[in-house]
Amino acid sequence: MAVTAPGFFEPQPLLSRLAAAAPRLVVACGMAVVMLTRQIDISVGSLFAWCSVVAGLLAGARPSPPLALAAAVALGAAGGVINGALVAGLRLPAIVVTLATLVTWREALRLYRQGVFVNLPEGLQWFGLPMRTGQLLVCAIALVVLCGLALVLRQLAIGRQVYAVGADAEAARLAGLRPRRVTFGAFVLLGALTGLAAVLNLVQSPQVDPATGRLLELEVIAAAVVGGVAVSGGRGSLPGVFSGFLLLTCISPALTYLGVKPYWDKAIQGLLILAAVAAEGIRRRKEPRG
Repeated sequence: MAVTAPGFFEPQPLLSRLAAAAPRLVVACGMAVVMLTRQIDISVGSLFAWCSVVAGLLAGARPSPPLALAAAVALGAAGGVINGALVAGLRLPAIVVTLATLVTWREALRLYRQGVFVNLPEGLQWFGLPMRTGQLLVCAIALVVLCGLALVLRQLAIGRQVYAVGADAEAARLAGLRPRRVTFGAFVLLGALTGLAAVLNLVQSPQVDPATGRLLELEVIAAAVVGGVAVSGGRGSLPGVFSGFLLLTCISPALTYLGVKPYWDKAIQGLLILAAVAAEGIRRRKEPRG
């Protein structure tokens, strides 16, 4: 890229791409935590749309934009509570529960908004800062989330509990842990981070599209899987997720700079996901059976 398309690395376009992708990194961090507990959540795209629309409506109706942005995080956490209660509390399959909430939230929002965009008040874009400063702030918030969660998973007892529950929930229970509580917390965390990501996305546009967040679940799951988070739980790290996120984020603009047709983007992403899953399968087959 440095030889064939040096413009790809120019500071301002690079910063713009990173700021646009920063919300996906925040959601990918939460998704990685859920996957480490051997669960998955495919409803994040619909929840992301609801958080964006509600925050936009509140920001337009009330004089306090920070309150509207905080409401988005609270709404996201509430969505996580519902998923977590159904999965951890009632022990329902996560893929079925979150597929149901994915469709329910998306269709309810479609009926509610009828495709009408939400106009945001002046001063909300880039948190009222100059664009470049706002872009740096958005990227910084995403990196703080990444580093903070990585530190928690690596250094704190709750982080080790997440890995233990994902590796073997029954063994974790016999060791005195509470797997259902850990799983519930992971879903709530993912919901809250989805709300935060909606805020980081909201401030980058003068309007909110009710259809925003489509295929977000695929993008963040792909970043986690390509970054080394095992779909079978208990293995992976957030620095790996960051690597997967950077790789997948760069594919589309890199193809554009290289003059390759853009529809190859999703095909390459799919091949990377297949390669990551296949590598995990091969690794598990080589592990000694205990």
